[in-house]
Amino acid sequence: MNIFAATGNLTLDALRETGRVSIFAGQGALAWFSGPFYWRAFFGALVRIGFTSLPVVGLTAIFTGAALALNIYDGSLRFNAETFLPQILSVSIVRELGPVLAALMVAGRCSSAMAAEIGTMRVTEQVDAMSTLAVDPFKYLIAPRILATTLVLPLLVLTADIIGIYGGYLVSVYALDFAGPVYIQNISEFIEARDVVTGLIKAGVFGFLISVMGCYYGYTSSGGAQGVGSATRTAVVASAVVVLASNYLLTSLFVQV
Repeated sequence: MNIFAATGNLTLDALRETGRVSIFAGQGALAWFSGPFYWRAFFGALVRIGFTSLPVVGLTAIFTGAALALNIYDGSLRFNAETFLPQILSVSIVRELGPVLAALMVAGRCSSAMAAEIGTMRVTEQVDAMSTLAVDPFKYLIAPRILATTLVLPLLVLTADIIGIYGGYLVSVYALDFAGPVYIQNISEFIEARDVVTGLIKAGVFGFLISVMGCYYGYTSSGGAQGVGSATRTAVVASAVVVLASNYLLTSLFVQV
């Protein structure tokens, strides 16, 4: 019976935490529509999350595209289907690898930063001071970060798609003796707008979830520096898990459609 009791307690705790995160996400989303809106905080979050994440996202994309080209070529060579390398690579990057890898990089870089920054403000009572000064923490701290991440991650994913396909192009042309114009023509004829839109929709959902996790665990942190560290670690892990789980759910939805 102790096993069943422990399992039940874990289940109830998970449901409570899910409810708290959902309520927090709803409050952060509703804060977008009620003024005032702090534009300076929003544009600052855009720069920190979007522009400064370009190098790591770009490096991840180009090496992923290059490695994927080699693996696809090696696998398709066994079936004499190596000519389909550009088509397989482009669809894989645009629909799956681009959104997921970019989201994981942003989660590791930005979700942890949100949790650490807001958590430090929480344990040093700066959040309470904002409330005392009639500044809504959700409007000033949470809403700009959630909106910025939701809007900028699709742009990062689109950039990662282009760089990843280019990485596959470099390996295919200069290492596997593919003709450059034929490589590009195969991609342009095979890939559809639906594939790109699917990846961008996923990116928007991932951006929302990543920012919610980072803000939530930072906002609810306590216990001084140790609590902030624990919140930061939990935010990164939770962001990665929800990205992978939501990716499966969205993929199932889009495949059925």
